Amino acid sequence: MADRYLSFTGTAPGRFLTRRLGLPRPAPLRRWSPERPDLDGGLLHLTAGKSDLDLAPVLARTGPGTDDTTGHPAAVVLDATGIRDVEGLAEVHAALHPVVRSVATSGRIVLLGAPLDPADHHQAAAQQALEGFARSLGKETGRGITVNLVRLTDAPAAESTLRFLLSPRSAYVSGQTIGVDAPDTPAPYDVDRPLSGRTALVTGAARGIGEAVAETLARDGAKVVVLDVPGAEADARRVAERLGGTALPLDITAADAGARIAGALPDGLDVLVHNAGITRDRRLANMPAERWIPVLEVNLASVLRTTDALLAAGALKRGGRIVATASIAGIAGNAGQTNYGASKAGIAGLVRALAPHARSEHGVTVNAVAPGFIETRMTAAVPLFIREAGRRMNSLAQGGLPADVAETTAWLAHPASGAVNGQVVRVCGQSLLGA
Repeated sequence: MADRYLSFTGTAPGRFLTRRLGLPRPAPLRRWSPERPDLDGGLLHLTAGKSDLDLAPVLARTGPGTDDTTGHPAAVVLDATGIRDVEGLAEVHAALHPVVRSVATSGRIVLLGAPLDPADHHQAAAQQALEGFARSLGKETGRGITVNLVRLTDAPAAESTLRFLLSPRSAYVSGQTIGVDAPDTPAPYDVDRPLSGRTALVTGAARGIGEAVAETLARDGAKVVVLDVPGAEADARRVAERLGGTALPLDITAADAGARIAGALPDGLDVLVHNAGITRDRRLANMPAERWIPVLEVNLASVLRTTDALLAAGALKRGGRIVATASIAGIAGNAGQTNYGASKAGIAGLVRALAPHARSEHGVTVNAVAPGFIETRMTAAVPLFIREAGRRMNSLAQGGLPADVAETTAWLAHPASGAVNGQVVRVCGQSLLGA
């Protein structure tokens, strides 16, 4: 369903009324397209504190990739990895205070921080302060500008993450803190089609967000396997045919689902996207077991079983990627969704616990995306006032699109994203709930 309020605020009467009444004024977001794959404008690289990072080669290959000379940068990168005390935070203020108003519409501000040092509580306090600073700034900037914090120790390890955050692909990702550690050297890949030669399986891919994820992974070169329940086989085959992939009709809750997936992919799997999910909303006092059990079974238990089976069978190749779908409901909670919220919080627990073992034992990373309000057929059926509240209660004052979740998934699936592991990344426009 079209966001008519967003369209109205782009008109002269809309701008006048929203300004007079103090209403949200969302800016149309610049998303990726083949015609405009990069942000429009240059990059401003700033430093606060003494940094040991050599960022210049990495920044030259990512995002705008050139120094800003216009005075209105499309992106600002502030290296604050050297901040070790409260006094150093004054340099963060001094660096960004003069330029924050000049960032272009739909621009990007990325802060770079260091991991917290458990042996130095002053450093830990100052670096943790960057998180509160970034989230607060993200709620101030407006005009479609996003603000994120990346914690890193190695600049090349963060290249795929910076490329994502400094591009139109990250239009609906803001207020996030993303940890990047030092990865193994990625296998060679095609910059324009990084998933070429790789096989990706997406569950619940016959429609909605799953279809968008399958489409984006195919765009990036993957051979996509479109998995959905037998009842959606016709839609799954339609999607697979359009993307040059294959359909796999299968009930993901079946006890042998993992074995059947492995059997259908004798050459192995490079990317596994757990997207399938259902809702059976009702307040707990009115929720019978018949509404509780299916949600936990589809959204969480099947993910655990299938992942365990595929890892045990060696079906996921070294360098593989597992991306699961959590939800803002699992972070902030949502009335009427104790079952759904529990299942999605469980996904976050799975990711954080499994990630270190999966990488050390199998060479596979495990991450999750946590969508907020995304414009789908399901949210279009939500009552008007609840739908409008969902759209506006984030820093960008609008709903996201399935493509936003898909682009984030594609970044996590990238061959060069091996340094990103155990992360739960919200795709919610910096929701005011659970932020």
